[in-house]
Amino acid sequence: MDPSVGFVFDHTLTVAVLRLLVAGAAGVLIGWNRYRCGKPAGTGTHTLVALGAALFVLVPSLKGADVTHVIQGIVTGVGFLGAGEIFRDGNASSRVHGLTSATSLWVTAALGMLAGIGSAALAIVGALVTFLVLWVTPRIERHTTTMPPSPPVA
Repeated sequence: MDPSVGFVFDHTLTVAVLRLLVAGAAGVLIGWNRYRCGKPAGTGTHTLVALGAALFVLVPSLKGADVTHVIQGIVTGVGFLGAGEIFRDGNASSRVHGLTSATSLWVTAALGMLAGIGSAALAIVGALVTFLVLWVTPRIERHTTTMPPSPPVA
């Protein structure tokens, strides 16, 4: 039975729901890390990006259509969303902020797409690796010293 007809929980709909749950879990895991770091794009944003990506690839795949154009559109759209997360300080240092959150949104969309097409194992492993990177790298960076910029060569 076509899942768009109603709420009959057949095999196809059950699989689709499980895929959405995996996508949502990946978004929650990564978003929770960004929330704990005090970033504007937190749990809700990452979860919705993952769910949206999963839904966008689920729709054509349930109809037996090709998802490659949808995937291209998701990557482009999330790129614009990530660009809104990046900003530069107005002070003399002109530091750029939000790059990690922007890339975590991008990765979250990819994890959602993986879950949506049925690659739950890859989505779960990808979410765990992403969380590990977001958790470990700040600790490493805090314990290393930064080198001052080299003077210009004359």
